[in-house]
Amino acid sequence: METKRISAILVAAAAVVASAGTISFNGTTRDAISVTPEASTGLHCIYVLDGVDGVTMTYTAASASVSVMWQDFGEGGGASVVDTEGVTRTGRVSRLSKIKANHGYIITEGTTPTYVWVTDYSTFGMELHGISHDASNDDCGTTRLFINGSAPEIIYYSINGARRVLDREFKIEYNTLEWVNDSTTTGWTQVPVERNLESLQDEIVIPSPLCNTTFTLSGDRFMEQWGAAVTVESDDTYVTRAVDCRATAVQEARDNDNERNVAAGEDGQMLGGSAPVHIIFTGWPTDAVVFQEWQLATDPEFETIDQRMNVNVLDQTFNEAGTFYLRYIVANGDGTCEAASDVFTVSIGVSELLCPNVFSPGSSENTNDVWKVSYSSIIDFHCWIFNRWGNKVCEFTDPSQGWDGTYHGKLVGAGVYYYVIQATGSDGKKYKLSGDINIIRHKKNPYAGDSGGEGGELPDAGGGDGGGVVE
Repeated sequence: METKRISAILVAAAAVVASAGTISFNGTTRDAISVTPEASTGLHCIYVLDGVDGVTMTYTAASASVSVMWQDFGEGGGASVVDTEGVTRTGRVSRLSKIKANHGYIITEGTTPTYVWVTDYSTFGMELHGISHDASNDDCGTTRLFINGSAPEIIYYSINGARRVLDREFKIEYNTLEWVNDSTTTGWTQVPVERNLESLQDEIVIPSPLCNTTFTLSGDRFMEQWGAAVTVESDDTYVTRAVDCRATAVQEARDNDNERNVAAGEDGQMLGGSAPVHIIFTGWPTDAVVFQEWQLATDPEFETIDQRMNVNVLDQTFNEAGTFYLRYIVANGDGTCEAASDVFTVSIGVSELLCPNVFSPGSSENTNDVWKVSYSSIIDFHCWIFNRWGNKVCEFTDPSQGWDGTYHGKLVGAGVYYYVIQATGSDGKKYKLSGDINIIRHKKNPYAGDSGGEGGELPDAGGGDGGGVVE
């Protein structure tokens, strides 16, 4: 009846119950290693011994007055539980002098059970002689490593009879490249990689390293804890043919208060805006890259490539309206491995050009004291400003610039002046504009009469031609 009750507890257990006493092993050649399994196994602990011959398993109860019952089970879990034979007890200490290798034990102190599994490591022997690779079996993304040796899976069973594998944690170590792009570093950097293996197979597939390297295999974790880990290293250097790449883009920033639709960003964010747009694209290839090019297209699928530039750093100025797509393509020496960066989208806006007709230089500092056009995507520009007698008082070729209302360093008089503009937009639009500029004063001009006929003139009521033509 008691055996059936314990079996029912085993099958129904959903969580690990704290142990009432302590478990230890005597007579071992190497210290027992304890492993805490997943809670879903129902086990408190897995003990790994390097052989069980001559080893005694001891349970020290919390109280000498409470009964202690031993049971054991095999791969059937709770369904196969039987009373353990050969247990002796003296006071609080119970001893089992003949341990069953690769078996589970249930030690119940009073009503508190402790569930453990005892693994005999010597029955899962390990041989480790070498590690190698064969480039002829590689593809662009994976590399096959060949193990000379063996280490079978270490099997144990949960209290519900579920088959589990104890992770042996063999370590394969090698180098690869890792992309870094932060506030201090941009580029590929060589980093160590450590991959754990539960057990060994003849062939192991790993992601292809992006740099030349050697491979080291060591383990397992139990031999390492016992101070007897085995380490082997590949004889030949692995020469990578796998490739990868990244790309960055930095747009030249502009801060013109009279230019609309200005965007500036990095790494593909907010690229484009008002032309001309100057962007430096940088490709970052890995070690095996021999061929590289930037591709520019006007369709996102790159079905038709408009330009190919065989450079890593592309210094590009966009003067035409439209949407452009760029990507960085790399390949190894024989062209068998390729990689592509993310696609950059550059949107260039259509042109606009508007001209104000009133400003008030010298009246209020930094308020409407410079005559400027309002524009977007103007790639060629020429402006002339004349007084009413046809004398040129200002000329400039940068649409972000303007006229501050001076001539030969002195403010001109209030009145009507005239502009003539010739310009070209990113969309090919030709501008031929002319019109009047009215200078108004809210206070007396201190330079009136000092500019040789320019400064002291009253406003010309006749105005200008005020017209404009856009082709």
